[in-house]
Amino acid sequence: MSAALEVELKLRADEAALDALAVLPRLGPATLGPAREIDELDRYLDTAGGALAAARWACRLRTRDGRGWISLKGPAEHAAGDSLHRRPEVEGPAPAHADAPPASWPGSAARDLVLRLAGAEPLHEILRLRQRRTERQVLVGGRRVAILSLDRVRVERRGRELGEMRVVELELDPGLAAPLQRAVVDALRGRAGLRPEPWSKLERALHLALGASEAAG
Repeated sequence: MSAALEVELKLRADEAALDALAVLPRLGPATLGPAREIDELDRYLDTAGGALAAARWACRLRTRDGRGWISLKGPAEHAAGDSLHRRPEVEGPAPAHADAPPASWPGSAARDLVLRLAGAEPLHEILRLRQRRTERQVLVGGRRVAILSLDRVRVERRGRELGEMRVVELELDPGLAAPLQRAVVDALRGRAGLRPEPWSKLERALHLALGASEAAG
């Protein structure tokens, strides 16, 4: 299996920061392209026994514009408290509905990895995130070097809304030269209303779910 490397800066945001970044013309040495608003539904899947989580992989089925695809994200590599995440990612097409068994998905490295991790066990939805996402291309010299995502997220479990998150993500081209990467990252980190996010969205959502379960108990 050949996994791509995802390099992403994650930051918690307040509403004013999201609004400001939606119209900001530049980010350090980079220009920002027009804002595009998208609605997405992310369903996180695992076996009843948590086989994928035990192997330190997360399985996300994303639906956008009626199209589904699966992303398998491996263990993040970052120093404690750092907001720049590096992790392996394997993607492939999938049906837009979560109850289709992986064996029925179109052939891909992502499907093969799910089948290897889950074995014969079916997958179940453990959480879902409804996202209103504003995306902007990050350009240097006319070349796209990153995607800036401004996300307003609602966390749901078994039909119950657990809370909301506001997240800024900067997905960087892994081949971007280190000085340029540092300049763009530092320009974003320095914006008001943002703070480092050491957790993934799934980790934050699971924390919300744990808090809701303890409150209910």
